[in-house]
Amino acid sequence: MPVAITPGQFRDLPERIRQGDASAETELVHQFTRRIFVMGVVRTHDREAARDLVQDVLIAVIGSLRKGQLLDPDKLAAFVHGTARNLINNRLRTERQQPQLEPLSENLAQACLSEELEYAERTRLVLQAMNRLGDEDRQILWMTLVEGRGPAEIASSLGLSSEVVRTRKGRAIRKVTDLIRNKLSRTLANCHIVKREL
Repeated sequence: MPVAITPGQFRDLPERIRQGDASAETELVHQFTRRIFVMGVVRTHDREAARDLVQDVLIAVIGSLRKGQLLDPDKLAAFVHGTARNLINNRLRTERQQPQLEPLSENLAQACLSEELEYAERTRLVLQAMNRLGDEDRQILWMTLVEGRGPAEIASSLGLSSEVVRTRKGRAIRKVTDLIRNKLSRTLANCHIVKREL
């Protein structure tokens, strides 16, 4: 579960993100992943679609905050929920479905929460691993995986050759993969130790 933060810290997130603070982006993901996911499931009745929507909403919100488009930091939650509502409605319109608001059954809510927590943990591990990369390697990986840019476009943007971008992208992906694998291995090892002690 995300750790609650104080209203003051919450209010600081937009400005920290605008200034390029990666830890603020991670905190935003922690605070809003569950809310967006549950909102997506309620509206779409499709957990896979809701997972996609979580990524779409967080990417859109972080992109907007980086550009300083939220003028009142006290309205961060409303901004996130408004973005989520708009993207969900767009998806429903595209699929020619009428929005249906129904309460979650207890079983569905529990299943949603369990899957959302697993998804949030994977997202946290990826962001944590990416934050351990150098600034330029992290930027190359972000532009590749999130923005969908090709090596030539990234190279032009960063003033590098396409070959350098490909090499650094491959190295960054390997490093992130290794960091996540090592973290998961340590977590599993700790679980086995706890089980033996019990």
